[in-house]
Amino acid sequence: MLGWVITCHGELAQEMLDSLECRFGPLTQCRAVNFRQGLSTNMLSRMICDALHETDSGEGVVFLTDISGAAPYRAASLMSHKHEHCEVISGVDATLLEAMYPLRESYSSADFRNQIVVAGAPGVSSLWHQQQKNPPFVLLHDLYEK
Repeated sequence: MLGWVITCHGELAQEMLDSLECRFGPLTQCRAVNFRQGLSTNMLSRMICDALHETDSGEGVVFLTDISGAAPYRAASLMSHKHEHCEVISGVDATLLEAMYPLRESYSSADFRNQIVVAGAPGVSSLWHQQQKNPPFVLLHDLYEK
């Protein structure tokens, strides 16, 4: 089963997790990380790292964030590059997560990423989709050496 780390501004992450638990009961491999006012980005990164390790069973983890490019999204993006089968999704809300919840058990992280982006369009995106629009920077020197 895919682990979920919901990380958003204010109390939104915990509110989304509470909403999911009201509907589905206690959730395994699911954590909320709130980015409260006054919390440093360093502490946010540490909290996200802890949540990643708590939710990862080896099948992958999906970071679910509220705003693309904001601190929770950036911290999750940096963390995702260090671990296999991690996806970062932005633009989520409680209704979308309720609809996507049943797919946690049967989808790979990449399949889940693609499905949630389609289901939440046009406001939902992923780090992977953003990287396809803006491929990584390559130095011309590196191109000529090959």
